[in-house]
Amino acid sequence: MYDAVVLDKDGVLVGRTSFDTLREAAWDAFVSLGVEDPDLAHVDDVAVGVDPATLTDICERYGMEPAKFWRVRDETASAAQIDAARKGRKTPYEDVDALRFLDVPLGVVSSNQQATVDAVLDHFGLAGRFEVAYGREPSIASLSRKKPSPYYLERALEDLGAETALFVGDNESDVRAADNAGIDSAFVRRPHRRSAELSCQPTYEIDDLHDLVSICGRAPVRSDAETDESA
Repeated sequence: MYDAVVLDKDGVLVGRTSFDTLREAAWDAFVSLGVEDPDLAHVDDVAVGVDPATLTDICERYGMEPAKFWRVRDETASAAQIDAARKGRKTPYEDVDALRFLDVPLGVVSSNQQATVDAVLDHFGLAGRFEVAYGREPSIASLSRKKPSPYYLERALEDLGAETALFVGDNESDVRAADNAGIDSAFVRRPHRRSAELSCQPTYEIDDLHDLVSICGRAPVRSDAETDESA
């Protein structure tokens, strides 16, 4: 049915990062640029989901250059998330192994930093399962390219040579990004999304990644003996 399946990372492949971790990283970004006691509301504003206009306004209040601050903020946030993965506070979902049964090329598109995407997938031995993995570059321009913008999703589809594809996510922004890219979507009702109400309609609602096998088709899986013989 599909030429490719593309998945979000946080909340789909691996657990989400706690807000406290992201808040602490944002605080550290202020401090590293000489702002010792930033307003906690401003820290929270840049910790998650900030837009370019809000970022610029906050930086002007503290006399910081927005591009420099954002680069530092992204670096501290990325380092904090990678540390959480290495210390076992951020782990893959058990059903990720179901992806090996899918008979289509796979990709990842995340609104997280590219450095975070690469490091986390590599740490958990998942990088080899995906032909392409896109996150954001550490620039203000990337904030306007996050989902629901189809920017990174369309880049992944082009790399995969996919005309028909399924995007799997756990946020409404994922569903809207798929709509904006003109492809189908699957909304995963992870425990943190069990009661979520959507204002848009995904193509599928699934309980976990095993459901993708029936949607996308099963790949032939070699036995251990066959794998050993071909090694």
